[in-house]
Amino acid sequence: MWLQLLFLAFAVSIDGFSVGLTFGMRNMKIPFKSIAVISCCSALSLGIAMMVGEFIGQFISTAAAEKTGGIILIILGCWVLYQYFRPEKQIEDQVTEKVIFNFEIKSLGVAINILQKPLTADFDKSGTINGVEALVLGFALSLDAFGAGIGAAMLGISPFILSICIAIMSSLFIFAGLLSGKILSSSKLVQRMSFLPGVLLMIIGFMKL
Repeated sequence: MWLQLLFLAFAVSIDGFSVGLTFGMRNMKIPFKSIAVISCCSALSLGIAMMVGEFIGQFISTAAAEKTGGIILIILGCWVLYQYFRPEKQIEDQVTEKVIFNFEIKSLGVAINILQKPLTADFDKSGTINGVEALVLGFALSLDAFGAGIGAAMLGISPFILSICIAIMSSLFIFAGLLSGKILSSSKLVQRMSFLPGVLLMIIGFMKL
């Protein structure tokens, strides 16, 4: 159970590293308070999603709930891998700063724009992510946490423990990304490894089938 919990927290939180790396390479700053806001958004989104998952789980057997949760995580993992390997990605990479998982919901407007171009989260062009900017960026990063949360709840994972793990891990990944961004001159390595969350989600899902 603990191994699954850590894998899931890693898969959901790793986008924060890419965002931190992007800002770090541009010498932009994300204060500790802003990092806390972003991390809490992911934890809150996952907590709400897990409550939804637990509610659904009341109407089906434990075995069916676990299998359903596993299937949801496998589907999410496949979607992440599709986003990484799809042919159109090579063309888009030449004209955008897309470095993290893209979940297109047109009605969300700014949030989706931030997912595609993290730097647009700096609305006032101050070079620092503060206040509302941190809240919007946190919302954008929490989108995939919501889907994973529903699946995790059906696997019987504790919402409280997983939310705390994701809050802590998201903070660490963002901070590590900022530091790495100031050292690295290219994010190609991170882009090449962006398929890992999808693989981890699929592994967790298959373990429950």
